[in-house]
Amino acid sequence: MLDTIGIRAMKNKRNGKFHVSGGSVKQIPIKMIVSNPNQPRRIFGAETLKELSDSIQVYGVIQPITVRKLSNGNFELISGERRVRASIMAGLMRIPAIVVAVGNIDSALVALIENVQRCDLSFLEEAAAYHRLLSEFGYTQEQLAIKLGKNQSTIANKVRLLKLPEAIRIIISENHLTERHARALLRISDIDMQMKIVTEILEKCLNVKQTDDLIDKILNGTPTASKPQKPCVVPVIKDVRIFNNTVKKAVTMMKQSGVKTESKETEYSDRYEYHICIYK
Repeated sequence: MLDTIGIRAMKNKRNGKFHVSGGSVKQIPIKMIVSNPNQPRRIFGAETLKELSDSIQVYGVIQPITVRKLSNGNFELISGERRVRASIMAGLMRIPAIVVAVGNIDSALVALIENVQRCDLSFLEEAAAYHRLLSEFGYTQEQLAIKLGKNQSTIANKVRLLKLPEAIRIIISENHLTERHARALLRISDIDMQMKIVTEILEKCLNVKQTDDLIDKILNGTPTASKPQKPCVVPVIKDVRIFNNTVKKAVTMMKQSGVKTESKETEYSDRYEYHICIYK
């Protein structure tokens, strides 16, 4: 079954969009749809989501979502989470869907292929999706490359990005740094130094070439622009704000994933205080 789904998923492209063959379009209640735990996409822009919601209010959902039926009668989403979220914002009670018969592995693979082919994933989301397919579903990099129609080196290079600490990855994602920035940071093994470098990248708006030059100086032991005569007050403040945003982002992601979470932030002259409650 996996080979069949993989082949059909790779071949069925219309107007650059991914379609799963088989199954008729049905109108199903949105309240019966549950999120796919293997959904590779984790970030949904509020502005673009609102634009899609406005479009749905006027034209409806043009492209059906893809789901599979669960034993309890609900439907697990395979592709189309943005459409579901935007439809909820638009006040829709039902949504057009194609119901397909696939297993856990097929569902994860189809969700990944759909997002990759639509270019909806960031490079870090793509890396995380590859890693999950490799670690949880038993693929080798070569097998996964064949299924996705990519080079094995592409898979390997993407997964390698996950060696960066999570805090660094969040900063890269939130500040829209490029994949080449991330690769450059992999040349440094010390986490504290990585943080200093990424802070300097943001402070000075360094491009990839400038970032590589900075790292070359560090690796070669050449003094950099960070000289002791001037305390790095501004970068420290920036770091605090970065971590502040990281906390807020983590809470938002938990809420978007369906985890009941409450948070309260209190700002004092010398500190921030957070009270975060995560319900079991």
